[in-house]
Amino acid sequence: MLQQPKEMEGILLVDKPRDHTSHDVVARLRGKLKMKRIGHAGTLDPMATGLLIILVGKATRVSQYLVSLDKEYEGTIELGKVTDTQDADGEMMETRPVPALTEAELQEAIKGFLGDQYQM
Repeated sequence: MLQQPKEMEGILLVDKPRDHTSHDVVARLRGKLKMKRIGHAGTLDPMATGLLIILVGKATRVSQYLVSLDKEYEGTIELGKVTDTQDADGEMMETRPVPALTEAELQEAIKGFLGDQYQM
């Protein structure tokens, strides 16, 4: 007698490309793997790239534990540019000259962006 193949289960680490939603990645995997029981542990904004934790099969049960873990982010800051959305996706409204800054001045200005951040 032939046995039914077991459903795939586990954790996949996907490097999410820019301009794709976390849901886009899950939907594509559902199609490729022919499975419905796939989810992600946390959402990345469409403009963000980076590690997206994909949970497959029974591994979806651990989602609640993974989303509560600490996360680390890296970014690039462009000084002197103003957009209508205050992010890289907005329309450029103006550019301003950037004064010459020492490394010490930059380090001091960046301090407010380091460490734990409250996210709404």
